[in-house]
Amino acid sequence: MTKTVLCYGDSLTWGYDAASIGRHDYRDRWPSALQAALGDEARIIAEGLNGRTTAFDDHLADCDRNGARILPTILQTHAPLDLVILLLGTNDMKPVVAGSAFAACQGIARLVRLIRNHAWPFEFDVPDILIVAPPKIRETANVAFAASFVGGIEESAMLATLYRDLADELGCGFFDGNSVAKTTPLDGIHLDAENTRALGRGMESTVRMMLGL
Repeated sequence: MTKTVLCYGDSLTWGYDAASIGRHDYRDRWPSALQAALGDEARIIAEGLNGRTTAFDDHLADCDRNGARILPTILQTHAPLDLVILLLGTNDMKPVVAGSAFAACQGIARLVRLIRNHAWPFEFDVPDILIVAPPKIRETANVAFAASFVGGIEESAMLATLYRDLADELGCGFFDGNSVAKTTPLDGIHLDAENTRALGRGMESTVRMMLGL
């Protein structure tokens, strides 16, 4: 039976392209690259929203970007699920949101609890969870992004270690996005087409193992 995977994330999952100030082609987004790698053995659902946080309000946003508040609706929409991939935390680095890796880690833990305690319809099984550390923020000459994420370079560098420890503690899978992808210097946050494809391809073996493929 075909497995169903939900990719829950922010602009990295949506496919923001810093070069065009638009969106990557569909085939270049990491969920699409993962879908291509897995073929017909799995169905990949991309749920990416620009600016989404793990579990914090962004009062400057034009829509609800609190990942914890909208997640139950997303889970109910796409059930049943075999695996949920969580790729969030970069936007938590904004001082106006949370401004710390520890806060992002707490937010991820909140999302894991929401998934496991969700009132799954029709007695569907609880899906496995893969926590992905986003590629760390880097220096950029983009004044707006540098100001929005001040302090984020140091904080985001701690996410991989914190997420790995959290995954071990909660019995989740873990993948370090830094192992296959780097953010672009154009804004220090997002991925170019090559790196977002690499992120999806890089997850393949971990996802296959977790799905039993």
